[in-house]
Amino acid sequence: MPHSVSYTLASKVKDYFILIKFTLSFMVVFSCVVCYLLAPNIQFNLASVILLFFAGMCVTGSANAINQTVERKTDALMKRTADRPVAAGRMTVNEAWTFAIIIGAVGIAVMWYWFNFASAIISLFSLFLYAFIYTPLKRVNSISVLVGAFPGALPCLIGWVAGTGLISPFATFQGTLATGETHTFFNYGGYILFAIQFLWQFPHFWAIAWVAHKDYQKAGFKLLPSEEGPTKFTAMQTVIYSMLMVPVGMLPYYFDISGILAFWILLLCNFWMVYVSINLVIKMNVAAARKVMFSSYFYLMIVFLALLLDKV
Repeated sequence: MPHSVSYTLASKVKDYFILIKFTLSFMVVFSCVVCYLLAPNIQFNLASVILLFFAGMCVTGSANAINQTVERKTDALMKRTADRPVAAGRMTVNEAWTFAIIIGAVGIAVMWYWFNFASAIISLFSLFLYAFIYTPLKRVNSISVLVGAFPGALPCLIGWVAGTGLISPFATFQGTLATGETHTFFNYGGYILFAIQFLWQFPHFWAIAWVAHKDYQKAGFKLLPSEEGPTKFTAMQTVIYSMLMVPVGMLPYYFDISGILAFWILLLCNFWMVYVSINLVIKMNVAAARKVMFSSYFYLMIVFLALLLDKV
């Protein structure tokens, strides 16, 4: 009997991890925490990092839980999502909604109480945009990828604002350089970091949509820029957005967010994304799309760690 109870409990916990899309949420919150630490007026504090991570996981997990609850019928049609707890019937709609509302409210409350009101408001806006605008739009028009890129990149801005308390890019604040000197910074940083993650999402999501095109087609999702599906036009769009990432990746250096080492690492990573995207145009197959997809996963981790380790 105890074994049965522990197995049931473990299964339930596993379902909640699936419901919040733990791996995806972790990656999103990772960028939020790094952007918080990149704010020039912030010194590393373990308690603050843990609380920001917890709040971020709650808000992102809430958005993903709502997404799965709303999309339960379409999830059931796709092989890669059919076993999700709500789609498979292991969790009721009411349970999923209750869980999503509670953790969303907790996450926003922590952002407000421990950090600042501005970061809490952006967190709430991001949750709403992802769960209630992007999610239903996926079956209407491929512009959903553009809309979804905003909540996908907002964690960068949320992290920065959590550190500075400022939303306006033209606001100024005092920070300390690596040399120990006090310096006046403009609040551009959060928007530059937002732009890096914003542009990254297009080759990332189009590569995923290319690989999983048949599954998405079954569910009626329109995620590729061409209505015909994986076409040359789609591949060229991936190249265009990857090329846009090159100049944007230079901005952290020019605006005193990170140093010359990070500059060269970002440049190398961005040229690699251009290369794998051009390779997709040439080969036009799932293997090339999968290369773009996996490259994009590593890209984000390498880029943000480089920015943090070479913080000015």
